[in-house]
Amino acid sequence: MKPQLEQTEFWVGTFHGSHDGIPAEVTATRDDTRPQPYGWTCTCGASRSFPTEQGVWPTAWRHTHPTRFDRLRSWAARRLRTARR
Repeated sequence: MKPQLEQTEFWVGTFHGSHDGIPAEVTATRDDTRPQPYGWTCTCGASRSFPTEQGVWPTAWRHTHPTRFDRLRSWAARRLRTARR
């Protein structure tokens, strides 16, 4: 199912995966009214924009399919936030 897009946005692709054990879905779009027309938005609330199409695919894939290093970095950041409180 395609997400609800703005009238100026065009659906480019969807990536399904997870991060932190929670299912996530990233939707890649193109919007020619923005300075950086290509971008993706995740169901977790994260989003990024790019001037060309080349940056969208690898970053959207890596967001939904994090490497072991990405998972370790995320774990360490959560531990540091918890320790500071």
